Amino acid sequence: MGHDPIQVLRGAQRAAPLTQAKPSLLVAGATGVLGNEVLNQLTGSGDYGHTYVLAREPMRAGLRRVELQVVPSDDPANWPHCRADAAVVMFEPPRLFYERERALWTPQPGQLPALAAWLHGGGVTTLAVVLPHAQGRLPEALKRGLASLDEQAVAALGFSRLLIVRSAQKPPPDTAGGLLPRIARFMMSGFKYMVPSSEQPVRAAKIAQLVALALELAPPGIHVAPPELAWRAAQGDMAQVVAGWVGR
Repeated sequence: MGHDPIQVLRGAQRAAPLTQAKPSLLVAGATGVLGNEVLNQLTGSGDYGHTYVLAREPMRAGLRRVELQVVPSDDPANWPHCRADAAVVMFEPPRLFYERERALWTPQPGQLPALAAWLHGGGVTTLAVVLPHAQGRLPEALKRGLASLDEQAVAALGFSRLLIVRSAQKPPPDTAGGLLPRIARFMMSGFKYMVPSSEQPVRAAKIAQLVALALELAPPGIHVAPPELAWRAAQGDMAQVVAGWVGR
């Protein structure tokens, strides 16, 4: 039995059900072990329709739905806006023996307010920042809140969600030569064992998992993860620890 041509035309004109587009992501500082882990974790999650990575120079991206956004200078105030829904900012320097990483743009901690203002102007409503700090040196009162005027300036921009993850970093190698510096390093080396285990650095893969889960679970507001939370999440049930942190 044939279909009525009028009914066929009406069916063709009927609006198809709308599917919600996936949000877009922008990554600044996709360098080092941490940047590589976070980028792979987030692009592989399927939660984002498109990912932009800030770069110093053009380069072919090797991941699907990943596009390089070349910045014209080191001053975000002079950049044209790039539209995105969420952003992740990291500060780990590139590994110089990786050709790809040398082409990417990595911010300095002092550039965070200007970079955050640029992101907010581009429509970013969710910002996740992974902030490095020296083990055991951040005062206890500042670990769970905004620790500097720069962080307060970022919070004042009005992001719907601001996630700050404080990640303890390994101390840089001391390469000073001479007998006296070597003796001083030997005498001070014992103090590194006085840093509690919860202040020790966490593997980059675990930090990447924490950031991905926080972006998935966090409700609106400002959420600051102290270094001991990152350490605790790495030791046990990551999802449970992150859900408890963001109040889910």
